[in-house]
Amino acid sequence: MSELQQLIDNSRVNEAIAKKLFDIETEILSCQSSNELLKRLLDSIKNKFQLTNVALLLVDPTPISYLLSGNMQSTWHQENCRTVSEHILHNFHADNKPFLTNNMPQLTQVIPEDLLKNSASAAITPLNLEGKLFGSLLFTDEDKERFTPQLGTFHLEQLSVKISLCLSNALIREQLEHMANYDRLTGVANRRLMEKSINEELTRQRRYDIPFSLIFIDCNKFKAINDTYGHDCGDKVLTYVANQLQELIRENDQCFRYAGDEFVITLAGQTYKEAQNIAQRLCQFFIEHPMPYEGESLAITISCGVSASDGSQNMDQLLKQADQQLYLHKKVMANSM
Repeated sequence: MSELQQLIDNSRVNEAIAKKLFDIETEILSCQSSNELLKRLLDSIKNKFQLTNVALLLVDPTPISYLLSGNMQSTWHQENCRTVSEHILHNFHADNKPFLTNNMPQLTQVIPEDLLKNSASAAITPLNLEGKLFGSLLFTDEDKERFTPQLGTFHLEQLSVKISLCLSNALIREQLEHMANYDRLTGVANRRLMEKSINEELTRQRRYDIPFSLIFIDCNKFKAINDTYGHDCGDKVLTYVANQLQELIRENDQCFRYAGDEFVITLAGQTYKEAQNIAQRLCQFFIEHPMPYEGESLAITISCGVSASDGSQNMDQLLKQADQQLYLHKKVMANSM
């Protein structure tokens, strides 16, 4: 083959690669979340370039640990994402460039074996957020000559930069949305998201005649706890209560921090009587499970008020009814002591 023909062939190959990379970039630009972006990205790269495997290696400890919670626990993410020590990934990317090898024993000692199955060569491409390495994309192929140290890395470097930028934008959007909708101290959804959720449930109830109830909760003697043990202890109490409430309710129910030491739980598809039973169960749980604190057990109790929609009330009316019942509950408890 003449030198000119070789240049023409190389040009055609590069053009084909550039076209595939452009298609991938177009696909991920439309993604609304980081999880969607990662799934679509890995699937698209694997299919377009006909690779044996594509996986995401996250630095451990990772600066984006929340990616490994919630939706990240799906079967797909468990199969395609792994954590690797920060030291190992930095060794691969000492110059912040992709690492190519067909010496697979070099990788089997540091990369999970299941990701290297049926592979004879591999490329590891760095991903950066705000100038800091947070992970790498692992590409593997059964062809020993697909990735070798002698190959150029220009296209992989381009892909790395574009993915990092797209993922960074998606994460920033998610972080802002999370800050707007979730309480920073307890981690549960805040009042803003509560209002949206309740109004959606009320609309659904009126349209389909599905029961809807809510529970208004506050912590008994919370001011006394703050005065006696300090505000740091008070913060721990709020976090403890929020975490336990979330564990105790059903998956399709929701817990919100309303204000101060007050919480609201929405119960989709639950009648007033069912909501009362749930409220009693929650109160009993905290009586039986004091909070561990500085080697001791700190008694934490809650009061609950319940309301159920008949289709005519708005959100404020439902909350007011539940709050009034909570007040009566606290009054009965005070008189019984």
